[in-house]
Amino acid sequence: MYRTADPGSVDRTVSTAFAPPVGAERALPLTELAKNRLATVVALVDPVGPSAGLTNRLAELGFVPGETICILHRGPGGREPIAVQVGDTVFALRRHEAGCIQVCLLP
Repeated sequence: MYRTADPGSVDRTVSTAFAPPVGAERALPLTELAKNRLATVVALVDPVGPSAGLTNRLAELGFVPGETICILHRGPGGREPIAVQVGDTVFALRRHEAGCIQVCLLP
């Protein structure tokens, strides 16, 4: 793990446990992933504020580096909740939860 600074001078912890797949594009937050597009989880980013332990909970649910992930549905207006499949399990995430998950698109 290492610490990185946001443009707003806020430190966030980033997991470096998994390298992006060969041929993968840059990492992006899960919130930017298109519906039905496969990606691989590459890192979990700790949010700042009252949700600081969120990445631990996401990891316990199976959102760990190396897992294949897919957005199945988005809520009304394309917002939340976001239905995300990890393995054989489907989870409903809020946007701030999905924003903690960094993914790389699979080629």
